[in-house]
Amino acid sequence: MTLPSPAEESGDDEEEIDYRFTLANERTFLAWIRTSLGLLAGGVAVHTLVQPFRMSGLRRALALSCIVLAVIIAIGAYTHWRRVGTAMRRGDPLPVTVMVPILSVGIALVSVLACVAVLLR
Repeated sequence: MTLPSPAEESGDDEEEIDYRFTLANERTFLAWIRTSLGLLAGGVAVHTLVQPFRMSGLRRALALSCIVLAVIIAIGAYTHWRRVGTAMRRGDPLPVTVMVPILSVGIALVSVLACVAVLLR
């Protein structure tokens, strides 16, 4: 079993792009994945290492919000990497990403949950 190469997937209207742009796209993808792994580790650490709070379920909600945000960012990173690669090969404008507002809102929600957990401890 082999993975399809970009040359096999490209259509007639697509052309090869400068490798520097491809590598920049991959670096951006890896940065999103690194963020996702950090959120995943944070969620597991909160669930495993943090003592239970007075409010039952708050620790679990905090851990799950980190893990769910990690999954969303990982899937979004892959789809954004694919869309950017396709747009560059076709010479189209780069697609707008919704990952930035999703990550911002998600981190804000996790921060509010953590703040509530610390204040009500």
